[in-house]
Amino acid sequence: MTNQPQQWTHPLMAGLPRLGQEIEALSHRMIDEKVAGLDIAPESLPVVRRMIHASADVDFGLTVRVHSDAITRGLDALQRKAPILCDVRMLQAGITRTDSEVLCVIREQAIADLARQHGTTRSAASMEFLAEKLDGAIVAIGNAPTALWKILELHETRGITPAVVVGLPVGFVGAAESKQALLESDLCYITNVGPRGGSPLAASAVNALAILAKQKGRNA
Repeated sequence: MTNQPQQWTHPLMAGLPRLGQEIEALSHRMIDEKVAGLDIAPESLPVVRRMIHASADVDFGLTVRVHSDAITRGLDALQRKAPILCDVRMLQAGITRTDSEVLCVIREQAIADLARQHGTTRSAASMEFLAEKLDGAIVAIGNAPTALWKILELHETRGITPAVVVGLPVGFVGAAESKQALLESDLCYITNVGPRGGSPLAASAVNALAILAKQKGRNA
């Protein structure tokens, strides 16, 4: 028995790589060619590249916005093992490249009770519940605009300041507006303009930061 790669015979597979690392490497080369003319800062490119890879949408490179300090602050947070706080379990499950604690409390009974008490969503209630952990943490939001609104509220009213907010909620009601508010705030962000977003994109951004943090640690 050998470890030779499986040979698929469909004609549409001709010339295509079959192994995961080869597929990813080719994808990244193709993305780099397509975004070569876009105004993307070199330090942000690994994050934007992985987000485009997750969405298979090169046009995302036109709408993504990365704060000038986001990469530095994100890497510093990950290297000191700051927690990563998520709005939904799907996003939590997708963050796989870090040794930091990845938290999502949306399913806890206390969150449902808090949401009913405050007349809000569980996603927003979960950010309120985690308020004491938010300062200096990485906040990743890939689903609920209400969670991003809550982060902005906590920052404005209580001075709570995450290291970086990966704000990529998705939807037609409030997503674009919450991201615009994030852009207009003094928080450090990775986000985009418009209603598109989602947990895969948010996870890809955090994973890209985690990969960069480990590379930086090896090169230190």
